[in-house]
Amino acid sequence: MTVVLGAIADDFTGATDLANTLVKEGMRVVQVIGVPDADTDVGDAQAVVVALKSRTAPVDQAVGQSLQALDWLRAQGAEQILFKYCSTFDSTERGNIGPVTDALRAALDTDFALVCPAFPANGRTIYQGHLFVGDQLLSDSPMKNHPLTPMQDANLLRLMDAQSEGRAGLIGLGDVMAGPEAILARIAALRQAGINHGITDAVRDEDLRHIGRAAARHVLVTGGSGIAMGLPDNLRAQGRLDPATPTVTPKVAGRSVVFAGSCSEATRGQIAAVRDLWPVRKLDVDRIAAGQDVVGEVLDWAGAQPSNAPILIYGSADPEEVRRTQEKHGVARAGQMVEDALGRIATGLHASGFARMVVAGGETSGAVVSALGVTALRIGPEIATGVPWTEAVGGTPLALALKSGNFGGPAFFQEAFAVLDQG
Repeated sequence: MTVVLGAIADDFTGATDLANTLVKEGMRVVQVIGVPDADTDVGDAQAVVVALKSRTAPVDQAVGQSLQALDWLRAQGAEQILFKYCSTFDSTERGNIGPVTDALRAALDTDFALVCPAFPANGRTIYQGHLFVGDQLLSDSPMKNHPLTPMQDANLLRLMDAQSEGRAGLIGLGDVMAGPEAILARIAALRQAGINHGITDAVRDEDLRHIGRAAARHVLVTGGSGIAMGLPDNLRAQGRLDPATPTVTPKVAGRSVVFAGSCSEATRGQIAAVRDLWPVRKLDVDRIAAGQDVVGEVLDWAGAQPSNAPILIYGSADPEEVRRTQEKHGVARAGQMVEDALGRIATGLHASGFARMVVAGGETSGAVVSALGVTALRIGPEIATGVPWTEAVGGTPLALALKSGNFGGPAFFQEAFAVLDQG
């Protein structure tokens, strides 16, 4: 059976989040890292998620990589494509979500795409076209201080209109709650009016399933991982899915480490929760910038720590410290230095026997996975909503949990290794 659903994700943690959703909905899923080539083997996967590091890349690069991924997915047989981005729509007015959506619409010869980043299980809901994080508008949430994609507007229609060459219109909550037929009628009206992007309200999982059913014949759907909840049922109804096998917990021996680069409030809380429990080391950006051997020092430190507990290595900081660092070193360079250092540290630690790794932050996950040379991931059990354990396909055994900075409760790091140990 060929691949029936293809997905393009704009960062690595988002790709894993989506793969996790599809696995829970009964599909066999493989996540590949970067644009696959002709030799990439995805076995008997029913869905393939291509994980790109394109969220904050230059627009031309993001579009180019997304189109290459699309070509590969269509060659594998995928007839429906999901463009997956963050449930907090991490993209400024100059961001990449609009341009990539435009390019995919053109390549797929469709005049319309749904836009729905809602993920109610993680507190991301859409009402009247406005994105909420918990009970706050996105623009009032901690995301307004994100160091790379500060979200200072919660109105998805305005954001899409600013980024895209197309026009955005609303599919309101009344139509969504009324069910698939009402959604389809609203889509038809929007298309008749020349609207290209249907911003779709959703406040419950049931809403996402209604939207998914309405999207059964759409060649392109865009949104967060929640939008995928209703898509496998369509394929099942069409007789295109055979039963999936249960997920398997990675059986990987070795030492445990957490890498945290996200500066989100959630990740900072997770760091605080283990600071007095585990050996912890914070990266000094100023010393990295000065050319000092911070990576070598951290590797020596890690090797000297007791092996009976995980270790934590992080570059995360509060908004004021981030601001000072960016003013001193530049926004792009400050982030890149931390990512490069964590990638090199991960490579060194893996070579010395660290084989169970949690990575917090989309950009950090991209840096670590790329540095390790991982090309594909097998999806395992869920740790917390949107975050599963995965196992690298091929090569030296390696278990990876790639966590969006905003995901998980305060005890997430401890819970992650407990799942692995109990498996």
